[in-house]
Amino acid sequence: MSTSDLIAAYNYDTFTAENTAPWTNFEGSPPLGEVAPDFPLWRLDGAETSLSLLLAENRFTVVEFGSYT
Repeated sequence: MSTSDLIAAYNYDTFTAENTAPWTNFEGSPPLGEVAPDFPLWRLDGAETSLSLLLAENRFTVVEFGSYT
């Protein structure tokens, strides 16, 4: 999935179980203590980065997920 496809799929009009189901894969999450898979992220200024780059730059990293639609 390309970055633009990912953004288009994530931005939905209503916050319903049907819309959020593709993003709530708790069974596929890494167990506590295991490294999370790399994925793209965007800084507040819109610049693209990734989880692996943030982890390399910072000793502690918090990634907060949310939907504000």
